[in-house]
Amino acid sequence: MYVDRQNKVSISQALSGVGSAASTDLIDLGADRNIGIGEPLAFVVTVDVAAGGTAPTLAIAVQADDNSGFSSAATVVSSSTLAAAALTVGAQFVIPIPPDLLTERFIRLNYTLGGTSPTVTVSAQLQPMKMIQSYVSYPDGFTIS
Repeated sequence: MYVDRQNKVSISQALSGVGSAASTDLIDLGADRNIGIGEPLAFVVTVDVAAGGTAPTLAIAVQADDNSGFSSAATVVSSSTLAAAALTVGAQFVIPIPPDLLTERFIRLNYTLGGTSPTVTVSAQLQPMKMIQSYVSYPDGFTIS
């Protein structure tokens, strides 16, 4: 399966410290519109580097806004809080997007870390639900320098 770069919002994004961090990239739909009608979509978040720190936790939220600065971001849907035992290398978390909820132009993920000195590295992309069962994430076998 191919994943379009335009649908990736985090590529090996290192998260650290207690608090929230937005995905490094966002998806621009070109105009305020509803993308919930049609084929069901979901964000797939993959753990690239296992969680570190003491009792780390991670919560993931899908946010939407009418501007790329996300000055009035609204949480569309969020995951339950994930504990350290779930945040192992290769673990995947699927966040389905309910129909008719994405009506803004820009979408992104927002990560909230908890615990003491938490760290984790993740990658995430938007993809059709029908492709999730067949998707397997492998670590990169090369280095670009």
